Amino acid sequence: MEQTAELTPEEQRVLGCLIEKEATTPDQYPLSMNAVILACNQSTNRDPVVSFDEDVVTSALTSLRERQLIRIVYPAHARVTKYRHVLGEVWALTPQELAVVAVLLLRGPQTVNELKSRTERYGSFDDLGGIEGVLDRLAGRPEPLVFHMGRQPGQREDRYGHLLGPMPTLTSVTPDSQTTPTTVTTSLSRLDALEEEIRELRIEISTLRDQVDRLSERG
Repeated sequence: MEQTAELTPEEQRVLGCLIEKEATTPDQYPLSMNAVILACNQSTNRDPVVSFDEDVVTSALTSLRERQLIRIVYPAHARVTKYRHVLGEVWALTPQELAVVAVLLLRGPQTVNELKSRTERYGSFDDLGGIEGVLDRLAGRPEPLVFHMGRQPGQREDRYGHLLGPMPTLTSVTPDSQTTPTTVTTSLSRLDALEEEIRELRIEISTLRDQVDRLSERG
């Protein structure tokens, strides 16, 4: 498989979700089909927000498997199929590099400061050179995975984007010149955290339902 093969927006969303959940909710990973759908359609940490149905997610998972970027997991004594990504193995990426790629897949072009803030959920980032070092390595690969977009009209900071396929149109990024005080950013961060907790509870409920279904089948 070639690294430069373009991923569709649906494939990007599914792959980004699998990377994110491996790092942020390891106890619930790999993900069942229901969990993948919930992760794709959540309203936090996503731009744009989408509403994928099972057919869309199944198609994306199938094509990602054909690209050898994900694998199916068949848990012992369970009938529920689960999915995990193998991007780190296939493309030799560190956890920090995976975190940056996931945020770019799920949120679109980002500034260095946005990447610093939005990769905190992925764990320790005591990486040589920090975010800047990770970006340099991803951009300097024989087949680059990210690129420096520069400063866009009406913005004060440079942004970085991924090279894994077409990037969706941003719907929530406003010009830096119009940013509000840090109190607003703090409030939005708290709202994101609350919505993330709700989303994780939904995934946990979905997992519990799968377990109940398996117990019922054994009975």
